[in-house]
Amino acid sequence: MKSMKTFNEKLFKSITYLATLFTILCLGGIIITIFSEGLPILKYSKLNELFGIAWHPTSFPPEFGFLPLIAGSIIITIGALIIAIPFGIGSAIYISEIAGNRTKEIIKPIIELLAGIPSVVYGLFGMAFLSPFLIRIFRIPTGLNALSASIILGIMVIPIISSMSEDALSAVPKNLREASLALGATKWETIIKVVLPSAKNGVVGSITLGFGRAIGETMVVIMVAGGAAQIPSSIFQPVRPMTTAIAAEMGETVNGSPHFHALFAISIILFLITFITNFITEFVFLKRKN
Repeated sequence: MKSMKTFNEKLFKSITYLATLFTILCLGGIIITIFSEGLPILKYSKLNELFGIAWHPTSFPPEFGFLPLIAGSIIITIGALIIAIPFGIGSAIYISEIAGNRTKEIIKPIIELLAGIPSVVYGLFGMAFLSPFLIRIFRIPTGLNALSASIILGIMVIPIISSMSEDALSAVPKNLREASLALGATKWETIIKVVLPSAKNGVVGSITLGFGRAIGETMVVIMVAGGAAQIPSSIFQPVRPMTTAIAAEMGETVNGSPHFHALFAISIILFLITFITNFITEFVFLKRKN
């Protein structure tokens, strides 16, 4: 009996070890692939040229300026977070701290249902309803712009931030709330000054995950961002995020061409942005924890 138990423990340990090793190998394979295919662009363009303001990969000579694509991604992502963070955290606070059990059972599944809607459906909603609505309200020539993409992406990110933040808030020990209320604090003061600071790691983690989802989204930005590779002077202008350039142009490039390597170089930038964001978040948390 004891030997069987020992065997099961060793088997479980081996399976989890192999699963971890497989995950690391997959990540390593992705990194090696994008860097091996992206770095050769330096043979065709200098580094300062790659961070120019013109993206004309099919012109002669071609121009591979990444700045318009980076600007499009950053503007849309920031806009999405500006929309998603207040609604996501606000709904999490309501579900966790204010709503009754019956209300919570109704609202939480509805919010989480948003995460299961395919992104192409969000894109169709943006094209069919949001874009014409913005044209009527702001009297702009096109509704396919940075604002439309930000609004749709913000709606997509809300359930991620809301669900993770609500879990973090619910995990705060009940005695902290009771101690705060016993000292004379109101329910609102308890939420803001006790519960939220105690759950800050989970809340910021949800925002980081939402950032990664927003900057890596492809289908929605292809459909509603407008597709113009330019540095916009207004949120009402069309933009072309990095994911749009990769998805829309990769199928038309010649394998091994400068354009091909430039698109992989864009994927390197996307990877580095996500990696640095997560690294900074983890570093700040570890530093404060220590």
